[in-house]
Amino acid sequence: MKALCAAFCCAFGLAVYAQTGTQPPTISVNVRLVNVFVNVTDDKGAPVPGLTKDEFLLSEDDHPQKIAVFERQSELPLEIVLAIDTSGSVHKDLFVEQEAAKNFVHSLLRPVDHLDLMEFADNVREMVFFTNNAGRIDRGLNGMQRGAATALYSGVYLASQSLAPRSGRKVLVVISDGGNTVKGTTYDQALEQALRGEVMVYPIIDVPISASAGRDLAGEHALITLAQETGGKYYYADATSLDRTFAQLSDDLRTQYLLGYYPSNRSGSGFRSISVKLRSPSEGYIVRNRPGYYPSPLQ
Repeated sequence: MKALCAAFCCAFGLAVYAQTGTQPPTISVNVRLVNVFVNVTDDKGAPVPGLTKDEFLLSEDDHPQKIAVFERQSELPLEIVLAIDTSGSVHKDLFVEQEAAKNFVHSLLRPVDHLDLMEFADNVREMVFFTNNAGRIDRGLNGMQRGAATALYSGVYLASQSLAPRSGRKVLVVISDGGNTVKGTTYDQALEQALRGEVMVYPIIDVPISASAGRDLAGEHALITLAQETGGKYYYADATSLDRTFAQLSDDLRTQYLLGYYPSNRSGSGFRSISVKLRSPSEGYIVRNRPGYYPSPLQ
């Protein structure tokens, strides 16, 4: 009886809309598209171009997913935070870092891209808000000041927080030796904020000396893990190789594949793992992507 009444009400409602010339309301379900940016490199670290959608296998929590969006080279805007360590331990290279960063900005940024400049030492300071005006960024780089301590994790946390609401590819480039000497934000908090903001972390590790003695190896490992856990990439550099490192980073961002999918699991709020593989992997090929995400409350 209830089913009969429901069918009658539905038919009656549709008849009313037909007589009045109005359209019935649309009932929609909010399913969020998950974007995954993927880099494929050969055994020499060179990008592998020309792959097709059918060559990729994508899964979430070990469940295969249908790739709904595929681009060989993503044209999505870049939203970048460039965070530079200006503490005493790396200050000797600051001028070189400033000049290399200027070259990076001038060669990479397109009109659709935006960059935010931060420095961190005793605390975190935003020098330039998101802009594609290279001149403003140059002036911000010139205005950086030396500090004593290193608020690395606070810098990663706040940069990721700033990137979270932005649209496009969200990238955090960190130049530091890896030491964190300011209490407050922890490594775990910084990593979680980056994951929740869907931020790819690209550390450029400033190597003060080649020998391990006197280096903050734990800090370097933390930066490496941040890159691995967010789908970014880490680089070692010194004053003589910064320009080359920035060029490699720029190539990495320009040669990303975009894979988008609608998750088959639409419930739950915990962390979800993402796996991307090649259907017929070639020897030496490395596939890199963020290992997972936290679904938004609407999903």
